[in-house]
Amino acid sequence: MATEVAVAPGHHEDEPDHMANYLIAARGVKSWLVTLDHKRIGVMYLASVILAFFMGGMFALLVRLELLTPGRTIMGAATYNRVFTLHGAVMVFLFIIPSIPAAMGNFILPLMLGAKDVAFPRLNLLSFYIYVVGALFSLFSIISGAVDTGWTFYTPYSTTSSSSVVSMTLGVFILGFSSILTGLNFLVTIHKMRAPGLHWRRLPLFVWGMYATSVMQVLATPVLAITLALLAMEKVLGLGIFDASLGGDPVLFQHFFWFYSHPAVYIMIVPGMAIVSELFATFSRRAIVGYFAVAMSSLGLALLGFLVWGHHMFTSGQSEFSTMLFSALTMLVAIPSGVKVFNWTLTLYKGSIWLTTPMLYALSFLVLFTIGGLTGLFLGTLSTDIHLHDTYFVVAHFHYVMMGGTVMGFLGGLLYWWPKITGKMYDESLAKVSWFFVFVGFNAVFIVQFIMGSRGMPRRYYDYVPEFRPYHQFSTVGSWILAVGFFILAYVLVKSLRSGAKAPPNPWGSAGFEWNTATPPIMQNFAVTPTITRGPYDYHEATEEELWDGFPEDFKKSEP
Repeated sequence: MATEVAVAPGHHEDEPDHMANYLIAARGVKSWLVTLDHKRIGVMYLASVILAFFMGGMFALLVRLELLTPGRTIMGAATYNRVFTLHGAVMVFLFIIPSIPAAMGNFILPLMLGAKDVAFPRLNLLSFYIYVVGALFSLFSIISGAVDTGWTFYTPYSTTSSSSVVSMTLGVFILGFSSILTGLNFLVTIHKMRAPGLHWRRLPLFVWGMYATSVMQVLATPVLAITLALLAMEKVLGLGIFDASLGGDPVLFQHFFWFYSHPAVYIMIVPGMAIVSELFATFSRRAIVGYFAVAMSSLGLALLGFLVWGHHMFTSGQSEFSTMLFSALTMLVAIPSGVKVFNWTLTLYKGSIWLTTPMLYALSFLVLFTIGGLTGLFLGTLSTDIHLHDTYFVVAHFHYVMMGGTVMGFLGGLLYWWPKITGKMYDESLAKVSWFFVFVGFNAVFIVQFIMGSRGMPRRYYDYVPEFRPYHQFSTVGSWILAVGFFILAYVLVKSLRSGAKAPPNPWGSAGFEWNTATPPIMQNFAVTPTITRGPYDYHEATEEELWDGFPEDFKKSEP
C-alpha cells in the first residue's frame, strides 16, 4: 500500500505550497540559491553546463576558423595553443563530465526511484557550489593567461610553461570534489531510497547507468586530484616528481593521468548510453531486449575502464608485455559496448518506432557511437596505433565517441525530459530541423579527419602542408553547419520557455516511472509514496491500473 509522506527531505518550512510545482512553490533568487530540492539543483547544473558548452563551442569554432588556411588566419601560434587547450579543458571538465549525471541525474533519478529527494540534499547543494568555485578558478586562469599545455597537462611542458597551469589545474582539482560528492550521493540514494517494490531487477536502465557512473566517479576522481596536486606542487615548490631534471619521471604523470582519464571516458559515455536506453524503450514501445545484460554491461564498462589506461601510452616506451596486455584488455571493452548496441538494435526490430526529435538523437547516438567504437579498434592495436597516434584520426575517434555519443545522448535526454523539467512543449518541427543541421554538421567536421589522420596529419598543429587544405576547409565549413544547428536548438528551447504550450503529464506516453508524477513535479515529487508493481518498460504486459498503482488519481496517462 502507498503511504503518505508529509514533508520531503530538504523542504523549507516557510515554502507556501507543497503541492505546487517546484518552479513556483517558492519564489525569488534566494529560494533558488539556498534550495535543497534536487530538481532545482539539477536545473542550476543544467544552466551551468549549457553555458560551459557554449563557451567550449566558441573555442572550437575559433580553432576551426584558424585552420581554414595554412599559416596564420585569425591568430598566432601561441594564441592557437591556448584556444584549443581551453576548448578541451572546458568541454571535458566543465561540460561533458557533469552534464548528464549532475544535471539530468539530479533531476530525474529520484523521480525514477519514487523518492522525495536524494539521500543528502545539503551535500547535493554543496556539490553544485563546489562546481561553481572550480569553474571560477578555471575562468580566472583564462583571464590571467590561458593555459597552453593541452587539456591533458602533460609534463614536462606543463611544469615549465609560463601559462596559468596552476590556476587551471586547481580549478579541475576543485571540480573533482563536486564529481565525487555527486557520485556518493547517487550511490546512497539508489541503495537506500528506492520505493517499495522497486527491487534491483526493476531499476530503470538510466538508474543502472548512473550507478555505474557514480562508482567510477568515487573511485577514479581522487587519482586525478592527487596527480594535479602533485603537478602544482612540483611547479610551485620545485619538487622532483615528474620533472626528469629534478629526478622525476614524466611518464609517471601519464600513468596517473590516464588511470583516471580512461575511466573518465566511461564517466562521460555511460550516462549517454543510459539516456539512449530510455529513449529506445519509449519511442519503439518495447521493453529493452536483454534488460539485465544491458544493465550489467554498464557495470562491465565501469570495471574494464580501470584496466585499459596503458593503450594511451603505446609510444611511451613501455614493455612489450604491457603493450600486449593493454591491447588485449582494450579489445574486451568491445564486449559490453557490443551488448548494448546489439540489444538496442533488437529492441528497435519490429518496434513501433515514433521518430520524435529525441528518438532522432538516440538513433544518431547508435550510428555515431558505433563508428567511434569501431575506429577505436585501430587505436587499440599496436601495429596501427603507432602510425595513427597523435594524428587527427585520434581527434575524430574521440569526438565520435564523446560528441557523437555523449552529446547526442545529452541532447536527446534534454528534449525528452524538457516537458517534465519546464512544463512546456517545444516546436517539434523546428527541433527536427536543428537535429538535421547538428547531424550533418557533425559528420562534415569529423569524418574527413579520419582521412587526414590516416595520411599523417598531426593533431594540435597550428600549421599544415597544402596537401591537407581541402580536408581542413571541409571540416571548418562543417563546424559552421553544426553551429547553425545548435543556435536553432537554442532558439527552440528559449521559444518554448516563453510561449510553449503547456505539457501534458506524459506527452510521450512513456511507461517510465518519472512520468508518473505531475508535470512539472511538485516540490515533494509524490503526494504519496508509490508502490512499484511492474518493470519500467512494461508497455504491453501491464494493465492501465498496474501502470498507475500507488499514484494520485488525477495523474492520467497522456497518449501521444
